[in-house]
Amino acid sequence: MSQFKSIEFRNGMFRYLDQTKLPLKEKYIETDDYERIALAIERLEVRGAPAIGISAAYAIALGMKNVTDNYKVSFKKIYDRLAATRPTAVNLFWALDEMENYFSTLNSYENLYGLLLSQAKNIHDDDINKCDKIGENGLEIFNKESVVLTHCNTGRLATGGEGTALSIIKKGFENGKVKFVYSDETRPLLQGSRLTAFELSKSGIPFAINTDSAAAMLMSQNKIDIVITGADRIAVNGDSANKIGTYNLAVLCNYHKIPFYIAAPTSTIDKSCKDGSSINIEERNKSEVTNVNGVKVTRDDYNVYSPAFDVTPNELITGIITEESLHKPPYNF
Repeated sequence: MSQFKSIEFRNGMFRYLDQTKLPLKEKYIETDDYERIALAIERLEVRGAPAIGISAAYAIALGMKNVTDNYKVSFKKIYDRLAATRPTAVNLFWALDEMENYFSTLNSYENLYGLLLSQAKNIHDDDINKCDKIGENGLEIFNKESVVLTHCNTGRLATGGEGTALSIIKKGFENGKVKFVYSDETRPLLQGSRLTAFELSKSGIPFAINTDSAAAMLMSQNKIDIVITGADRIAVNGDSANKIGTYNLAVLCNYHKIPFYIAAPTSTIDKSCKDGSSINIEERNKSEVTNVNGVKVTRDDYNVYSPAFDVTPNELITGIITEESLHKPPYNF
């Protein structure tokens, strides 16, 4: 299997694979500017809840590198800028809070950059380990060699390691439990057809891209054994926010009696969120719908409804797989 790193820190620079160019072009960008990382998150050059959090942690360290006074003021400015990039991904706020909590424990700001960078690397390493454990824990959901349908992108491009849902799929393929994958194209930004297809191809896993609207047909023809997606925020009761279209799949799975699983690290669980009704759903710019890869497909003066995420109610979720275990309903995180 061909490996690649979507985000890494080396030689004093944050390096990331620009996901807006995939799969047609593999372009890596290096920067030591926290504002450039913030823009990368906003522009979806870096995306995926865990990857966003890791990137923000490195951005905090880089932003504080040359600060020589007013440390707390500078930290808050950088924190607030990064917190404003993507409101739904709880991993972003988890990572920022981890960095803030660490910063608040320091009695001296000598070698501050080195200390913050070490903490960011710890967050990155922790996610790599969590991804591996999610993959292992997910093996128990397969009772036969299966055809899996997945949505959006949940692999190396979305995390610091092998991924969440894709980690399970990759591990399942390696162990003879997954034989084929259908990847929802995932409108409007096509993370499935651009990114998940890119990763499946790199991993040598047989797959096909399907239009989002073809999922029901696939299920009705008994071509799908199991559906696994990721999550950007999970409420205490198990309600899960994920890429728009995930809720559709859960409803279809319920009708067709197909298991529907969520895979995410525990950092995606928002302990302050009782249920899905309190999850803040990001709305994207309408140009992402009216234009595709820079080509106008409809008029700009038309109104557009384009939420980035939807919330799947807990009663539609067969299980939630974290690095801790496979959680079954009723959920009470």
